[in-house]
Amino acid sequence: MSRRDWRAEFKRYAAPVAFLAAVTIAVLLVRSGLEGSSSSSPTTGVTTTVTTPTTTATTRHRRPKYYRLRAGETISDVALRFNTTVDDLLKLNPKIKPTQLTIGQRIRVR
Repeated sequence: MSRRDWRAEFKRYAAPVAFLAAVTIAVLLVRSGLEGSSSSSPTTGVTTTVTTPTTTATTRHRRPKYYRLRAGETISDVALRFNTTVDDLLKLNPKIKPTQLTIGQRIRVR
């Protein structure tokens, strides 16, 4: 095997091995950082762990989503399309009148 062939074979196998090693090291560092949350006293060797109750609130603020009306669509068509009710759409859009919709009009759907 010539020197050039040996280098090509080395590059072919060394690059994926180096990538996997780097990913493994990164995962281990992140994992140790997450698990190393307890503090220990260097003089006594006693480990103290403090547990606090956590509450998870799902208060994600979703951005408003709008829809442009197409020809022949009604407010109930839009409600069916977005799996909501006409009343909910009217609450989101207090200034629109369901009988006076126009093509291209923007309606808030979320």
